[in-house]
Amino acid sequence: MKKLYGNAIVGQSGGPTAAINATLAGVIKGALECDAIKTLYGMRNGIEGMLGERMIDLSARFEGGRDLDALIHTPAAALGSCRKKLPNPDSEKAEDIAFFEKVFEIFRKYDIRYFFYIGGNDSMDTVAKLSEYTKECDYEMRVIGVPKTIDNDLPLTDHTPGFGSAAKYVATTVKEIVRDSSVYAVKSVTIVEIMGRDTGWLTASSAVLRAVGEPAPHLIYLPESEFSIQKFLNDVREVQKQHHAVIVAVSEGVELDTDDDFQSGNVDNFGHKYLAGIGKALEKIVSKELGCKVRSIELNVMQRCASHISSRTDINEAEKIGSAAVVAALNGETGKMMIFTRMEGEKYEVGIDSADILGIANAVRSVPRNYINERGNNVTDECLSYIAPLIIGEPALVFKGGMPKPFSF
Repeated sequence: MKKLYGNAIVGQSGGPTAAINATLAGVIKGALECDAIKTLYGMRNGIEGMLGERMIDLSARFEGGRDLDALIHTPAAALGSCRKKLPNPDSEKAEDIAFFEKVFEIFRKYDIRYFFYIGGNDSMDTVAKLSEYTKECDYEMRVIGVPKTIDNDLPLTDHTPGFGSAAKYVATTVKEIVRDSSVYAVKSVTIVEIMGRDTGWLTASSAVLRAVGEPAPHLIYLPESEFSIQKFLNDVREVQKQHHAVIVAVSEGVELDTDDDFQSGNVDNFGHKYLAGIGKALEKIVSKELGCKVRSIELNVMQRCASHISSRTDINEAEKIGSAAVVAALNGETGKMMIFTRMEGEKYEVGIDSADILGIANAVRSVPRNYINERGNNVTDECLSYIAPLIIGEPALVFKGGMPKPFSF
C-alpha cells in the first residue's frame, strides 16, 4: 500500500462521554507522530461544523504534545458534537448529490486525505456513507470510525470507550444511594433510572456492587427482558420480606405494559425517542399499590460527564484506540471501525483491531440472555465478570481551587 500524503480531520459526534476526549487525544498523538499527515484539523460540532468550515488546526494547538494530558481528563466533547443524519450516497435527489459534492469540495480544498469520526451507532452511519461515496468519486482518502458510547451497544467490539467510566459512576452512585436509603427503619423503595435507549448494559453495571459485598440493587430491569408491572410489584413485595429498603435499577428504555404515556414522544434526527420518565412512572405505581415510602432518581447526563470518577482503564484504552485508528488509516484501511478484542484467560487483556463499518453502522448489540437471570429481574455473575475489569483504576486529575481543571480551546 502506497503512503498517502495530505491532511487529516477528526470530529466527535453523538452523546459525549468522560473518555471521548482521551480518544481525540489519541488521534492527535498519532497524527503528530507521522510524517504522512501534515496538518490535523478538528471539526467544530462534527460533520455540521466541517460543512460550515468551522475547523481548528489541532497540529498547531497541540504542537509537541502540550496540553494533551489536560484534554485526556476533560469530560464531554471538546470539539463539540452534532446529530446529523447524512443522505444515502447512492441517492439521485439533487439536494443529496449536492450535499456530497459540497463535502468533497471541502476535502479537496483542505487536502483532507484522512477522516476520523469518534462516535456511536449513528456516527458510524456517517463513516459508512462517506466511505461508500469515496468509491464513486475520483478522490483518494481513508475513512475510519473510532467507537464511543456509554450505552456499550456497538457490534463487533468487546466494549466501547466511555462505558467503563459511566459504569463506574453508576455503580458508585447507586452504592451511595443504598447507604442513604438504609438509615431509616421503615419500608421504602428507591427506583434509580439509568440511561440505555435500546440496551441495558449501563443499568447492568449497577450490579458490580456485589464485588464489595452489597446485595443491592436488589432488582435490575433491562430492555432485553419483557417487563410486567404486576410481576415488578410481586418482585418488590418478595424483596421486602428480607430488606426494608429496596433498591431498584431500571433502564430508561424499559417499556411498561400500560397505556399511560409518560414520555414526551419527541425524536432526534435519527428517529430515536427522547427517553426519560420510567422511574417517576414506577414511583407512582409503587406508591399507589404498595403504599410505602418511595422515591425515584434519574441519574441523567451525570452518567456521561463524571470525569472525576472515571475509570483509568477506560481512559487508557480510549487513548490507545484513537492512536490505533491513525495507524490503521496510514496502513491503508478505510471503511472500518476500530474495535477491542478481549483475550481469553483469567487476566483481563484486550487487543485492538478493526472491523468493516457495514457490519456496525445502525446495528445494536444487546445484553446477551446468559447475562440476565431466569426471572428477568437481575443479572448473572457472568455479566459481572465481563463488566468488573472495565471500571478499574482512578483518574489522575489536576485540581485548581479544589476543583478539577478541565481543558478548553
